[in-house]
Order: sequence, then structure tokens, then C-alpha cells
Amino acid sequence: MKRLVTVVTGGGRGIGAAICRRLAEDGHDVVVGYAGDGHGDADAAEEVAEDVRRSGARAVCVRADTSLEADVERLFTSAEKQLGPVTGLVNTGLVNNAGSAGPSARLADTDPADLRRFVEVNLLGTLLCSRRAARVMTARGNGVIVNVMPCTATPGAPVHHAMTNAAVEALTLNLAEELCPGIRVNAVEPGDTDEVVAAVAWLMSPDAAHVRGTVMRGTGGR
Repeated sequence: MKRLVTVVTGGGRGIGAAICRRLAEDGHDVVVGYAGDGHGDADAAEEVAEDVRRSGARAVCVRADTSLEADVERLFTSAEKQLGPVTGLVNTGLVNNAGSAGPSARLADTDPADLRRFVEVNLLGTLLCSRRAARVMTARGNGVIVNVMPCTATPGAPVHHAMTNAAVEALTLNLAEELCPGIRVNAVEPGDTDEVVAAVAWLMSPDAAHVRGTVMRGTGGR
């Protein structure tokens, strides 16, 4: 039986790291993607990878800026060379969600460079990773993509947060239709970390075999 190989962007810290550890417990070999170029970022990713290995799974760490196509290509190529064909993708490498400091001011007060980076990582990065995963999975006829959305869609959220959230939700719904029936695409809106991790693990599992184009919201009913 072939091993499950799942790429987790933003896997070195926060929700992404917790997802890596949980998926390892569920039998996934994990690619811990991380964006930072400092020693602390690499060390944090390697610590997550060591936890994965202690669970009995394989792990590799790959630094990649998911807003750059060349980095996304290297991320998936490294995964395939070191662990095997990619069967799953969890997009958590987001500004304001994976250890990066995202802008939080009102739109009128937010620097255009921060807005551009926010959109590039949260939307373009998710698009590029999903595109690369879709190519691999379409050729094989199966696979799973789960997008952890950039923020909760609560009233009063910064405009650029809400806009990106809506875009990732639209991506999820339409890509699910495009890749149906062999490839499942779903999303989780952030909430309690343990609940998000459990939701992602369930969506990646055979128990969710008929769930497509669904957004699971951990917002406590707000």
C-alpha cells in the first residue's frame, strides 16, 4: 500500500505545525513547508519534522515562498523526490495564520506594500499550490486539498482580511467542482486550534470521502 504524502504549507508554526503532527499520527508522511529564511524558522520546521518522525511517519522540511511559482515547484518536486507522489495538500501558509505578522489596520491606514503581500501570500499562494497539486492529482485521479482560510469572517474584520477570506472560499467551491469526482477540495475557517486541526484531519480522511466544496466554520456560531 502506497503511503499518503501530504504537503502542509506554513507547517513550521502555529496551526500548520499542529496539523503536521496530527496528520503524522493518522499515517501521513509530511512535507513541512515554511516561508522564513531565518535560523529560527528552519529550526522550528525541523522540530515539527522530528515530532512527525517520532510518530513513525517520514518528514522533510522545504523552505518556500508560496507566492512564487518557482518556490512552489521546488516544494512539490522536493516532496516527490524524497517522499513520493503527493496525495494531499493543506494550505495554511498564510499571513496572519502561520506565524507571519499580517496587517490589521483599517484599509485607509494600511500600507499598499502590506496589502500586496497579504493578497500575494493568502490568495496567490493558495492558488499556485492548489494548481500544482491539481496537476499531480488529476494525472492519478485522486487526492485531497484542504484550505485553511486566512481569518474568521466576523463583523468588523479588516477589509483585506474579509476579501481574502471570500476569495479562498470561492476558490474552494469552484475548484471542488472543477476537480470532481476524483479529487476532494474543502476548507476550514479558523477558530479553536484543536477544532481546526480535527476538522482538517477529518477532511483528509476516508471518512469524508463524499464531502466536497464544503467550508467548515469554527466561529462559535458568530
